[in-house]
Amino acid sequence: MRTTGAFALIDSVRRQGVKHIFGYPGGAILPVYDEIYKAEARGEIKHYLVRHEQGAVHAADGYARATGQVGVCVATSGPGATNLVTGIATAQMDSIPMVVITGQVPSYAIGTDAFQETDIWGITLPIVKHSYVIRRPEDIARIVAEAFHIAGTGRPGPVLVDIPKDIGQQEFDYNPEEVKIDLPGYQARVKGYLHQIAAAIALIRQSKRPLLYAGGGAVISDAHTEIAELAKRFQLPVTTTLMGKGAYNENNDLSLGMLGMHGTAYANFAVQGCDLLIAVGARFDDRVTGRLDKFAPDAKVIHIDIDPAEVGKNRKPDVPIVGDVKEVLQAILEATSYEETIQTKDWLKQLDEWKADYPLEVPAYEGVLSPQQVIHEFGKQAPDAYFATDVGQHQMWAAQLIKTGPRKWISSAGLGTMGYGMPAAMGAKVALPNDPVICISGDASIQMNIQELGTLAQYGINIKVIVVNNGWQGMVRQWQESFYNERYSSSNMEVGMPDFVKLAEAFGIKGVKVIDPSDLQSAVAEILAYDGPVFADFRVKRDENCYPMVPPGASNDQMVGLQTPQRSQLSKEAQDIASELERTAQLV
Repeated sequence: MRTTGAFALIDSVRRQGVKHIFGYPGGAILPVYDEIYKAEARGEIKHYLVRHEQGAVHAADGYARATGQVGVCVATSGPGATNLVTGIATAQMDSIPMVVITGQVPSYAIGTDAFQETDIWGITLPIVKHSYVIRRPEDIARIVAEAFHIAGTGRPGPVLVDIPKDIGQQEFDYNPEEVKIDLPGYQARVKGYLHQIAAAIALIRQSKRPLLYAGGGAVISDAHTEIAELAKRFQLPVTTTLMGKGAYNENNDLSLGMLGMHGTAYANFAVQGCDLLIAVGARFDDRVTGRLDKFAPDAKVIHIDIDPAEVGKNRKPDVPIVGDVKEVLQAILEATSYEETIQTKDWLKQLDEWKADYPLEVPAYEGVLSPQQVIHEFGKQAPDAYFATDVGQHQMWAAQLIKTGPRKWISSAGLGTMGYGMPAAMGAKVALPNDPVICISGDASIQMNIQELGTLAQYGINIKVIVVNNGWQGMVRQWQESFYNERYSSSNMEVGMPDFVKLAEAFGIKGVKVIDPSDLQSAVAEILAYDGPVFADFRVKRDENCYPMVPPGASNDQMVGLQTPQRSQLSKEAQDIASELERTAQLV
């Protein structure tokens, strides 16, 4: 058919199965928005107008994490495009599939410093999986098909598609049926080599103190069933990263919860004491390993990852396996039996001792809420909800205390983006309108994208936004207390704090304030039962710190903030570790 580049763009996106788009219009992208208007009128696509472009990219991110599908966002040239940068970097760091469409000044004006011109292709080169600038309308259908394929396969990531305004307006003969994807240089390896799989099985069978360490790649590949079966078959304890939450049932006795800087004590002791570490879709990042040269010091390592660049990047594995996590684990399961000899009994007993001696605590105080109480109560009353978080203390408490299923944990891990939570929750709810979605934020993080209350109000997006309000940039304050002699430089948010209830009501959203601990249970129940978006301000103890914590430069068994258990209840190995903990705490 004879049509415009803008029509071809939106039609090509629709042909990829896209039903929802998040964005904000502007001059250079108006031809595309005109086609979005027509597509909405035909019932083909629903567009959500955000209040800031960063809200659009985070919403597309949350949509993708909750569903595994490619999220889509749209913005105009210049400041519209640059407002997407933080969200693109967030998606890249966490391997989130996304197609980002930006308008550009007319092709004949590129390079002239035209009004609202920026080289968004060049700006985003380090933070995208791939990028395109459309030069001919005849290439649009192919570029869109390639963009979605690249974004959603192999190790996922964001792909940028920049379209000059004149290309969107130009007419040409459009034939979407002729599209063929031919990317000879892009071949993701899915299946591991058989000799490496055999070597991995041999190590698992020999191990007496194994530990399965699952990262975001396990969630991305939907490998939770295989992980559960592998753990059951070989009686492997399982720990996850922040990105890996949901890859394994945290209510299972074999679960150790999250490891790392704010991980559970027993997960960190386990990784330091294991003789075999099975890394599944994880990248050995610094917040997990602590001091890298002291991480899992006595362990042999099996590293399974679809990205060959990650295997051996930070820790040299004894058995490297490049492939899709689900495919590799299926191969391991197919090559083993249900009658495997189990050698982990004593190891599991040791882990149970550590669990008993170093439990995660939910403190209660007279007359004031603890942040852990608030978060724990939502996890208890909404066990099947999708949880999106912002970044800071509340994020770590939520990771410790809330037990979620696959894809139900939505949080910025690699980049640590404040302002992420509410728009990401918004995207998840758009994708899954019949599922409960809760955003857990802090009083500092929430103010970074608080304008998206307008989007919630306009479309009636029924998420519950929970602000754990201590009047601080909480994690900054904790570090200043611990490592900067209580010099609280620019971290106090109490002065100038808005009345969140009035602010919510100004947007036409139900606002709630909770102060008294005796009101917590009923308030949470009422918030969850309300049919519509809620913005809830929970005033909590101001100086609560998030523990356990691995100090910078320390190894994972040198946590601070732990209570010392009764020595008579510990094994000799655990006693030695407890002594080392006390010594380190005194040094810090």
